[in-house]
Amino acid sequence: MASVNPFDLSDSEEEAERRPNETVDTERSPSDGAPGPPPGNLFSPPADAEPPTLLLSSNRTSPSGEGISVSVAATSAMAGSAEARVSVDVIAAQLLRDQYILTALEFHTELLEAGRELPRLRDYFSNPGNFERQSGTPPAKDQVLGPGGPLNRAGSISTLDSLDFARYSDDGNRESDERVAVLEFELRKAKETIQALRANLTQAAESEVASQERKNFKSSPEIQEPIRQLEKRALNFLVNEYLLKNEYKLSSITFSDENDDQDFELWDDVGLNIPKPPDLLHLYRNCGTPLPSPRDTVDVSVGVNFGDLPGNCIPQDPPKKPDLLQQQQTEVVQELEYQISLLNNEKQSLAEQIKKLQSEIQTLKRTVSSPPPATLDLCSQNTSNSSSNTTTSSTAPLSVPPTDNGQYLDIRGVSEPETELDPPSTQNTSHPHPQSHNKLKSRPPVKFDQPNRKLSPAFLQALLSFCRMCSDSRLGAEVSRIADSEESVMLMLGRCLPHIVPNVLLAKREELIPLILCTACLHPEPKERDQLLHILFNLIKRPDDEQRQMILTGCVAFARHVGPTRVEAELLPQCWEQINHKYPERRLLVAEACGALAPYLPKEIRSSLVLSMLQQMLAEDKADMVREAVVKSLGIIMGYIDDPDKYSQGFELMLLSLGDPSERVVSAVHQVFIPAFAAWTTELGTLHTTLIPSLLARIEKLLMQGEHGLDEHKLHVFLSALQSLIPPLFAVVLQNAPFTSRAKLDGDTPAIEVTRFPRPASPLQDVATIIGSREMLSALLLLYDHQLELEGTTGWDSLLWVVNQLLPQLIDIVSRINVTSSTCVHEFSRFFWRFCRTFGKIFTNTKVKPQFQEILRLSEENVDASAGNDILTKATVPIYATGVLTCYNQEEDRKLLVGFLEDVMTTLSLSHAPLDSLKASFVELGANPVYHELLLTVLWYGVVHTSALVRCTAARMFELVLRGMSEALVDRRAAPALITLCSGPEFSVRISTIPAFGTIMETVTQKELLERVKMQLASFLEDPQYQDQHSLHMEIIRTFGRVGPNAEPRFRDEFVLPHLHKLALANNSQAVESKRIDIATQLFEAYSALSCCFISEEVMVNHFLPGLRCLRADMEQLSPEHEVILSSMIKECEIKVENRGMADAQGSMSIASSLVGEDAKTKFLSKMGQLTTSGAMLANVFQRKK
Repeated sequence: MASVNPFDLSDSEEEAERRPNETVDTERSPSDGAPGPPPGNLFSPPADAEPPTLLLSSNRTSPSGEGISVSVAATSAMAGSAEARVSVDVIAAQLLRDQYILTALEFHTELLEAGRELPRLRDYFSNPGNFERQSGTPPAKDQVLGPGGPLNRAGSISTLDSLDFARYSDDGNRESDERVAVLEFELRKAKETIQALRANLTQAAESEVASQERKNFKSSPEIQEPIRQLEKRALNFLVNEYLLKNEYKLSSITFSDENDDQDFELWDDVGLNIPKPPDLLHLYRNCGTPLPSPRDTVDVSVGVNFGDLPGNCIPQDPPKKPDLLQQQQTEVVQELEYQISLLNNEKQSLAEQIKKLQSEIQTLKRTVSSPPPATLDLCSQNTSNSSSNTTTSSTAPLSVPPTDNGQYLDIRGVSEPETELDPPSTQNTSHPHPQSHNKLKSRPPVKFDQPNRKLSPAFLQALLSFCRMCSDSRLGAEVSRIADSEESVMLMLGRCLPHIVPNVLLAKREELIPLILCTACLHPEPKERDQLLHILFNLIKRPDDEQRQMILTGCVAFARHVGPTRVEAELLPQCWEQINHKYPERRLLVAEACGALAPYLPKEIRSSLVLSMLQQMLAEDKADMVREAVVKSLGIIMGYIDDPDKYSQGFELMLLSLGDPSERVVSAVHQVFIPAFAAWTTELGTLHTTLIPSLLARIEKLLMQGEHGLDEHKLHVFLSALQSLIPPLFAVVLQNAPFTSRAKLDGDTPAIEVTRFPRPASPLQDVATIIGSREMLSALLLLYDHQLELEGTTGWDSLLWVVNQLLPQLIDIVSRINVTSSTCVHEFSRFFWRFCRTFGKIFTNTKVKPQFQEILRLSEENVDASAGNDILTKATVPIYATGVLTCYNQEEDRKLLVGFLEDVMTTLSLSHAPLDSLKASFVELGANPVYHELLLTVLWYGVVHTSALVRCTAARMFELVLRGMSEALVDRRAAPALITLCSGPEFSVRISTIPAFGTIMETVTQKELLERVKMQLASFLEDPQYQDQHSLHMEIIRTFGRVGPNAEPRFRDEFVLPHLHKLALANNSQAVESKRIDIATQLFEAYSALSCCFISEEVMVNHFLPGLRCLRADMEQLSPEHEVILSSMIKECEIKVENRGMADAQGSMSIASSLVGEDAKTKFLSKMGQLTTSGAMLANVFQRKK
């Protein structure tokens, strides 16, 4: 049984009357269908009634004292038939009919105590609707009421479950029970009076407007009916409720003061006999939902078949007023007949209009000489639809009531005249409809402007894949399938509406896209189509990625259906309107739509309006994701442009987008725009004649302007663009080769190796996509390798341009970049690596390497800077080593790389030339662990070389390759090589190994290896033969200052700081002032770096502080500025040592961070920074002031 709100005073009695009662159905008389026994014997049971098994007791009384006892009822029943026993259900039914409610309740209680629950009584007393009245009008005296009629439940009674049966027991106080019953009766009477007054007030308010005024309103719908008093009070209540809910308390107070005659806390004060309506917000949100039109509602009465009602709801006496019911039914019939006559008139009028329009269409068909089929069909369809709409709009006001105001179109008013015509009209109008459908179905496909291009289908398909459309889902399939007839529209509505209705209010508005698009495609009015498309683009406030894909899919389906002219006239204006929308998601939708609609626009619009829109958004939009979408759409536009005059604009757009600060935008340029732009220039024949030379010229200009400081970012931009042009350049070489015409596709073509080409940044940079297929590329590669290896390059203009013009220019550019710039070296190295891998191994060995080897002639003359032959010191060496010699990793390639590095190391060492080019090579190769073994092989060649100069160079290179090398490799190969170098006779070689040993101490954790390095460094410091080696001491102090903060704390405390203390103490007795200044300067830098570390109290007292005092003694004579800083450091350390006894130190000892003489330190460092370029000026700083 449905749950009923016990406090709802509107529908409980109706619910109780509608509730079926299965038990009573068994008691209906066969003659009249009325429930209960026949009138002759009221309590005689039916034939199938079960005999009563419950003995009725007489020791229980009614709770209110008003009812009769159950035993009395039983006795009276038995008097009528002494032999038959009465059914318990019959007794309960009679008690409820006679309104002995309290007696029935007592009866129900006794049955519960006996364990026999009667369903009739259980259902009755558990339904609170039986104790309320729906209508507030008091019953008339002659009205027969049902069980729930006169009894208005008191507020203290909710259901049977809430009754306190203890208070009604025989042991309770009878006086209090009787008083409660009286009070409840008075309360019910008061409620009935209130309901009656409210009903009368409602009836009086509804008849407030005079009948003449109502006639005026009906004849003039535009005149608004004045507000009624009850309507005003109801609206006041809702407005005040809205103000309170939304924290407008002051406004609510003011509003209440202005309406002091109304109580805003009680809805009943309004006076309406209706339940409280929803709040204003709910009414506003549902104001757009179609409500039942007032013209469709008629006051009707319904006749009830009393035989169909439940037995406990049927009055015993027949209705007393049949004349009133018959009068109401007569009025309803008259009103319906009047409406039928109006509809028939309207139907005849529309039939005449249809005949007239059909004759006009036939006349037009005869006068127009052979128009295009599609145009004629569309014109006729539009004419008929527009005429039909005009007719409907002209005839509809005949049946529009005053409350409509002409703002809503009644669907039945349009559909009924069309579908319910008279038989003659049906015969005349039934033939043109199938004819129009057939013409729509046989309409030729829409033709689009095809660009005069030669793109491969695979490339074009890969290019269009960036349109971000989705048709593999249910909704995507609906959006892609545009209906072209009324029947198809109905089918789509049937498929989509079940998904729309439950989701529209939950922000699933993309479900509306199919409906909007179909209507926009087929609607004859341009203004309505424009409004629908405006709704489409404004459907969602901030559409997410999936919602934008659905809208774009719909736009493409719309464009395919309507053709380029309507796309230009209807869709593009919507994009233009939102180009500066405040939400980036809406601007993103515009940017993506421009690319998705590009294939369906007229070619003049592609290269003018759309290109200008995207260019404006690229330059002005602040959102990265919008500019990214703009770049992708520009790439799609470049795939469809066939106007050569737009090349310069495309080139400027490429440079502009490459300079974008967002990485995602630049990535989109390389993935989409540059491949599409390169494909266009390939067809124009300007890829290798204009585009690539333009970028090379900009790089050369940048190098010329950057003699005093190269703009590495711009260099990266231009070089990355060149790198993205390598795949289309190789495709041009293959497509213009002498063997291209001989390439055939057959089943014997081998598959391309996975490592043949570098991994492309996008499918558009895949050479197979550019060529058309992997099979065709495989066939061309076979002929390409055969041509290079055996037949040569005669007549191969594109390849000759690469070999004779592009490569020499690139090598010249490489020789002019700064070799110390690791960024530039890495960029050019990656470029040459991709270049060589794309053009293949045969091309690299026969065309690229010889040109580098011709320049890099390994002899001492090539490092003579005075003669201009310093090519071995330029960036050409690392780029050739890391970009050309590493692109293939076979044994002969590795041998060639090892031999080249060994020769460069030997040549530079013996020529006393700068080692920057060799260092750059080792740094670039050392970043890849694959080459660590190879580099150690090269260094071992230097370790065992006979020349001390070469061994010194090898020792210094170890420092560069040890970082990132595995500890096993360091222990197995690097450390033994360094110890071997230390065993040589030359002090310069031994000194050169110190930085490498320091790097090992900084990066390795293996204890045995650290002990070996520690012993080697200790021999440098403690061996008497090194006591006078000033350069060795300088290198050790410099290394300690570099690796000390990062080394193991035990190594720092037990080895670094004690030896720095010894060196500082020994420097106090240094006789040579220049050496003393050098050592003091290095010690100051080392102590400054180590002061940031945590130092134990013992080491601080025994080594750190004594070393600082020794250094201060030197600085007192050499540099008073340093002396002030050192004094502050010593004082700070002493304070912290004293505080250590009271509390443990937390964190690291940052001594230099809070110095008293910070101004002096800043002054000294700024002065040192000015004097670092001149050693003589630096020496003057440490002279004693006179």
